Amino acid sequence: MKYSGIGGQAVMEGVMMKNQEKYAVAVRKPDHEIEVKVSEYTGIIRNKKIRNMPILRGVFSFIESLVLGMQTLTYSASFFEDEEVDEKKKEPMTEEERRRQEQKEKKQENAMMGGTVVLSIVLAVAVFMMLPYYLSTLFQKVITSQWVIALLEGVIRLVIFIGYVALISLMKDIRRVYMYHGAEHKCINCIEHGMDLTVDNVRKSSRFHKRCGTSFLLIVMLVSILFFMFIRVDSPILRVVLRLLLIPVIAGVSYEFIRLAGRSDNAVVNLLSKPGLWLQGLTTKEPDDEMIEVGIASVEAVFDWKPYVEEIRREMK
Repeated sequence: MKYSGIGGQAVMEGVMMKNQEKYAVAVRKPDHEIEVKVSEYTGIIRNKKIRNMPILRGVFSFIESLVLGMQTLTYSASFFEDEEVDEKKKEPMTEEERRRQEQKEKKQENAMMGGTVVLSIVLAVAVFMMLPYYLSTLFQKVITSQWVIALLEGVIRLVIFIGYVALISLMKDIRRVYMYHGAEHKCINCIEHGMDLTVDNVRKSSRFHKRCGTSFLLIVMLVSILFFMFIRVDSPILRVVLRLLLIPVIAGVSYEFIRLAGRSDNAVVNLLSKPGLWLQGLTTKEPDDEMIEVGIASVEAVFDWKPYVEEIRREMK
């Protein structure tokens, strides 16, 4: 399967697709029209040599996906906010006052976004990294092997993560996000398998993809088990510090595997990708045709798929 270089994620009633520094958010509005917004995101690091360094690029990509994800999610949610302002009570504003108001709101939005990203990272570390560690220490009175304790910590981490994913999938709004997640994957799979990007072709494409954020997070969990089993210290305080310090390294290594998986059809790589694909059975659902249309609109805003598909067909001959 030829690598397209595009990636994306689901948002509220829509899909975001990113191709290099260009990204598009397509949203199905309450009036059923599709709104498409195209923007650029240069990332947190501008230096290309640093950005492309192995391991480090995974850390940057993870942080950037959080930031961009929050921005696009906020944008998509803005179409569904209740209009509670009484137009008659709104005071008229001059152009200058309106400009200042917009600047103020933008600063507040950026501050809120930054705070949300930081809080999300802190909560994720606390729930998925530190909580399993402390729960595993409860078994040290009956289990003497540190190898077994480290393995138990990893199992607890996996149970918490998979349980969380399964639990939120029961929510109606999240289920619709998972359907758009399926539309995103199906659109990418469609063109990467050399088919024209049409609703019919997308519908029969797979909703599972090896370059998925779900697979990345699961790989993070599995890689952390290996790291914590083989890198051990006796001090409980140092063990906590070590886990915190190794998080960027674990994220970087996991990213390198996902990156390799997205470019390779090697049998071993495909086998190691299976657990992530299985987990996508929870985080992706089959979309309806209207959701597929939103995914197609997002792809076409950032990626000229026709020459790409033609190239794949020539290679297949």
